[in-house]
Amino acid sequence: MLTLHDIAELRAHLNLPRRNGQRIALVPTMGNLHAGHLALVDAARRDADVVVATIFVNPLQFGANEDFSSYPRTLEADTQALASHGCDIVFAPSADALYPHGLEAHTHVSVPDVSEGLCGANRPGHFNGVATVVSLLFNLVQPDVAYFGRKDYQQLMVIRKLVADLHFPIEVVGVPTQRAEDGLALSSRNGYLSAAQRQRAPALYRTLCHMHDALRASESPPTTLRDGLAALTEQGFKPDYLELRRAQDLGPIAPDTQEAILLVAAHLGTTRLIDNLPVSLPR
Repeated sequence: MLTLHDIAELRAHLNLPRRNGQRIALVPTMGNLHAGHLALVDAARRDADVVVATIFVNPLQFGANEDFSSYPRTLEADTQALASHGCDIVFAPSADALYPHGLEAHTHVSVPDVSEGLCGANRPGHFNGVATVVSLLFNLVQPDVAYFGRKDYQQLMVIRKLVADLHFPIEVVGVPTQRAEDGLALSSRNGYLSAAQRQRAPALYRTLCHMHDALRASESPPTTLRDGLAALTEQGFKPDYLELRRAQDLGPIAPDTQEAILLVAAHLGTTRLIDNLPVSLPR
């Protein structure tokens, strides 16, 4: 496995497989890898000839009061994990390499509609930062296929729209959420939880499961959402949002909506957790 930091080197190493018609897969990450990230690499390895993983803590997607400076940087452990899962190239650029003229002077990419509301409302500018860096990585790697986790469902929808709107010839694959045995969705930020908070955190997913069952039993969405918010609050969470949206585009549900998705973001102490659960609504 190669670990590269230079854009020119990355492009040079990808020229030959591209000329030979090999299928190139991209797995973008911010590092501090866990089993959820490695599941993306495993999916890419099954489907492609060359697997490229990127490790870059993107300053553009962090807000003023978020954890950019303290976000864990674990490059050595990450590269070892990626090598053990069959990754071919790790691209770990500096911010100066990707944004040579600085963050403010750099071209920004904005994806309307699907970026709004949910995490977009609570983290202003976040999805512009995601769309900008993903566009850069798509341009540098020029993959045939790219893999993203379904845990970050709104992000996945933003990237799907980005690819469609800008006509990137890239297949976007959403990989199912990886969970701990107690149901908590795997996330790099789980490491911020205290031992007591970690014991309480699986209640987020359990609440979604109870809501899923209520909706499947034809309970009304407003009642289900109200009960879900009350349950989260009783268990010590401070919800940012708990919503039911159309699964295909995150639009509002309608009487004829069949495939929907429950989405939640909630604070447990100082740690912000997100999760989601698809639900097929009864007709």
